[in-house]
Amino acid sequence: MTPIMRNPHFNLNGVSASSKNRRVLLKLAGASLVAAAGMSLFSVSAPAIAQDASPSKPIKIVLGFSAGGGTDAIARAIARHMADTLNANVVIDNKPGANGNIAAESVARAPADGYTLLYNTSSIASSPALYGKRLTYNVSTDFVPVARTASLPIVLIVPAKSRFATVEEFVAYAKKNPGELNYASAGNGNVTHLAALSFEDAVGIKGTHIPYKGEAPAIVDLMAGQVDYYFATSAGAIPAVQSGRAKALAVATIQPLQTLPGVPTLHETVAKDLDLAAWSGLMAPAGTPTDIVAKLNAAVNKALSAKEVREFFAGQSAQATPSSAEEYGVFLKKEIDALSKVIKDANLSLD
Repeated sequence: MTPIMRNPHFNLNGVSASSKNRRVLLKLAGASLVAAAGMSLFSVSAPAIAQDASPSKPIKIVLGFSAGGGTDAIARAIARHMADTLNANVVIDNKPGANGNIAAESVARAPADGYTLLYNTSSIASSPALYGKRLTYNVSTDFVPVARTASLPIVLIVPAKSRFATVEEFVAYAKKNPGELNYASAGNGNVTHLAALSFEDAVGIKGTHIPYKGEAPAIVDLMAGQVDYYFATSAGAIPAVQSGRAKALAVATIQPLQTLPGVPTLHETVAKDLDLAAWSGLMAPAGTPTDIVAKLNAAVNKALSAKEVREFFAGQSAQATPSSAEEYGVFLKKEIDALSKVIKDANLSLD
């Protein structure tokens, strides 16, 4: 666990699917869905924050992926500013494994006092349908949403010494040599895994999947040439490319990224209309008092508006997505319902 900051005075109390369905699955798993008005599955209200609340111990934010990855960097940038706002120590606790499910289970069983939170990714919405009875928690009943945080584009990267200079060369080779190229993911069913499946269907290739316990180890092995390609989040891809140890073949969004000048999009090269992104947010155990949820929500949104955070996000091509707890609840329900139907229709399961 890594402490982020500040004064410890706190009392918060008081995988096979059809081409069409894979593409739909990734579209839904991305950040393009906009939260709509309606009733949330996660009944969260947000009364005024208690003025006399003061921290008495550190707040722990549990993240289901390894330290050093793109999501980890985003979470830490937010946590630093939450610590300032709450005048509390904030600790990032990395619990990688099972596509974030180990971390989610630990938070679901934690006391509902606001001191243990889950930094979740878009995988939280696909896990119920993908893992089925293997899940030991219920996304809909074991958590309350706090706030949505960020949206990150997906980027196709390869090792710096890769034989491929363009995405067209990559696709041409993969078509002639099915199964020869292997690709990393941040975990089975992770958006980085689903992105690769979507890409396979869009261009008609087949790769060999190698899952990792998060983005950081996946990128480390990619840079070392142990895997041939990886659909990374922009927050993970950009530092790897800027280090000179990886190169970006294409951006998986409709619009190119200013942070990767000269890198084409899949849309304009080999996969028209492919538009892939990941999203993240913060959740708390079910039963967390509404005044605590409101206080945490305000701290997250203040962090997302901070100049330093926005500048950091811009450098990673990440988009801040501030929201109320209720808005995030609506968004989560929409994602879970939509993904559950699509995954079921596609007969895609990791159970």
